This record gives sequence, C-alpha cells and structure tokens, in this order.
Amino acid sequence: MKWTLSQLQKYRSKDFPFDETVNVDEIKNTDPTIRDASPMHITGRADIDSAKVTFHLKINGHLILPCSRTLVDVKFPINVETTETFLLKGLDYETEEEVHQVKGEVIDLMPVIQEILILEVPMQVFCTDSSEEGAPQSGKDWEVIQERDKEERIDPRLAGLAQFFDQNDPSSDS
Repeated sequence: MKWTLSQLQKYRSKDFPFDETVNVDEIKNTDPTIRDASPMHITGRADIDSAKVTFHLKINGHLILPCSRTLVDVKFPINVETTETFLLKGLDYETEEEVHQVKGEVIDLMPVIQEILILEVPMQVFCTDSSEEGAPQSGKDWEVIQERDKEERIDPRLAGLAQFFDQNDPSSDS
C-alpha cells in the first residue's frame, strides 16, 4: 500500500478508491503478544488535494492472541474504520486529529495500519470455547457465573430469610 505523490496527484479532486488484502506478519515482531495475524482486507478511498491526502480506511481481519486465563490461542476479530491524513508540505496545519508528515516522495500506509492494529489489541482476551483447551467453567463446589446470573439467583442459605417478611405478623393486624 505505497503510492508516489505523482501517482496520487493524478487523482486530485477525483475519487480514488482502493480494495486490497495485505499481509501484516511483521506486526508479530512489534508486539510479542500477537501470535499470528490473518491477511487484512483494507478498503476505502483517498481524498487528495494540493496540501494533504486523507485516507478513509476500513480494516477487516483477525489476530491470534493468547487467552488471559489459559494462554490458549484466541481468534480476535478486527473491524476498524479510521481516517488518516498525510501532509504533503511542511505547513503548519492545526486540527484536532493526528496527522502524518510525508517523508520523501512516497506515502506508505503499512506503518500506519500496523499502528492501528496494535492499538486494537485489548488488555485481556478470554477464550469463550468450552473445549478442553479453554478454561473450565465449573468444578467441585464452584462455577463461573456472570454478573446477570448473580443478580437473578438467591443464595440458598438465605432463601428462608426471604420468606420471613412474607409471613403476616399477628401483632400488626390490630
């Protein structure tokens, strides 16, 4: 995903769509928690004018990351939409978004794509499979419960207490 400035200037004030599948294997060298990466499908368009090139990207694919509990491989989906701006000249350009400075005569999107993918890696990933490789969900006298299950269930040790307030108090009938 490299273009020279002269290639891009041909599309000034025109639509410049792209649809490519790129291999991002180098990302494993940058972040050791990433075990593998699928080829990423990158689609989008570029808006080109005399001072800047703005890429509107959509990145789809998946990364293989270790489960935080068991270190089993987990397939983590990537579905990112972003806008990246490259300044063609060394002008002072004030904006709220981050911009990239073009060095030389070539715009290379691969370092930017790798940075976006690294930022998408979560702090923890959990295996959701109940296979033998995944974390066990129950054992002797214990089980993993979700928050919503915890709220709905009544502790059996306290079930008798719930009936205490349902009984009619004979002294309050007067």
